[in-house]
Amino acid sequence: MDQAFGWAEAPARAPGIVKTAFVQYDSAQAIKTLERNLGDGPFALVILFVSSSADASAVISEAEEVFAPTPVVGCTTAGELADDGYSEDKIVAIAMPKSHFETRTVLVPDLDDFDAENIINKMINNRHYMMESSPDWLHEFTFLMIDGLSTKEDALTSELAVGLGPVPLFGGSAGDGTRFGQTYVLHEGRARSNAAILTQVRTRCPIRVFKTDHLVPAQRRMVVTKADPGKRIVQEINAEPAAREYARILGKDPEQLTTFTFAAHPVVVQIGGQHHVRAIQQVAGNGDLVFFSAIDEGLVLTLAEPRDMVEHLEEEIGALSERQQPDTILGCDCILRRLEAQEKQKTRDISDILARNHVFGFSTYGEQYNSIHVNQTLTGVAIYPPEKE
Repeated sequence: MDQAFGWAEAPARAPGIVKTAFVQYDSAQAIKTLERNLGDGPFALVILFVSSSADASAVISEAEEVFAPTPVVGCTTAGELADDGYSEDKIVAIAMPKSHFETRTVLVPDLDDFDAENIINKMINNRHYMMESSPDWLHEFTFLMIDGLSTKEDALTSELAVGLGPVPLFGGSAGDGTRFGQTYVLHEGRARSNAAILTQVRTRCPIRVFKTDHLVPAQRRMVVTKADPGKRIVQEINAEPAAREYARILGKDPEQLTTFTFAAHPVVVQIGGQHHVRAIQQVAGNGDLVFFSAIDEGLVLTLAEPRDMVEHLEEEIGALSERQQPDTILGCDCILRRLEAQEKQKTRDISDILARNHVFGFSTYGEQYNSIHVNQTLTGVAIYPPEKE
């Protein structure tokens, strides 16, 4: 995985509507440095994307005090999207000024036992409150951060779809570098596992929620013939042991399958006329394949071939900037994209594009787009300056 590049820390970008600041996680007075570099508020919300090398509990506890009364939310990462693009071992702070944003958050404290109807009612009430509070602000989106090891992303997003109405949702699954040990979401001074945070945003800024990947479905297909959906494990493909059959289709030795193999040779499923990535996380000791997202028996998987990452990202960012340059793009970028960039020696080129276009956020263990949980994808929201200030 990419190491920290050692470039100098940068203060908040100025001018800009959305305020950003960055600091090495182990810097002295890290949270106070972020507060200073974000500048004067008042802010509706501060979002922290915290390196998994940091003590997440200590970070959110201090941030809750330092930024009070501004609410603070966040999560741990598999790498950060910072002022220098792909980064490591940083804390990224994003602040939404009250002059342009109103926010409400909904905590899902236990993903094993959540009441979808209750969450939806809270979301609807929050939306009505913000519509009454800011009737002249016409733009809305919902941002989801969720424990990336919970395996509950698919269940939560599908259940909440009915409560979103016309409001687009995007999000990312909290990470733990490449360790896959423990991930956290951060809310009201606490680091929580097996939890999720929904942040509803109403703004005077035009926005565009998007999902993009650089993968093109190929002709080679396979069928899941035995699986444990609850654990996202595929035991057999085409009635053969899963890892061995996947390797055979690729023309590779099953003993040599690595994270880089999975990043370079993902599979996709067709849902509603569109392809969505179902990325493989690892090979289990018994030769099963562990996936990052929902999988089930009978599912038809199609191998996908990657386009050039740099060329594709330039095109996608160009499309977001066609009419107007975004003030900021808040992005959730799959760890597998970062690993692929490293493997193909494109890290610096990708980082240059991200930094030049003010893309800030984190590398994830999975991404959400409206009611669907996906992988090896970049989801996010482009936030544009209002036509009239």
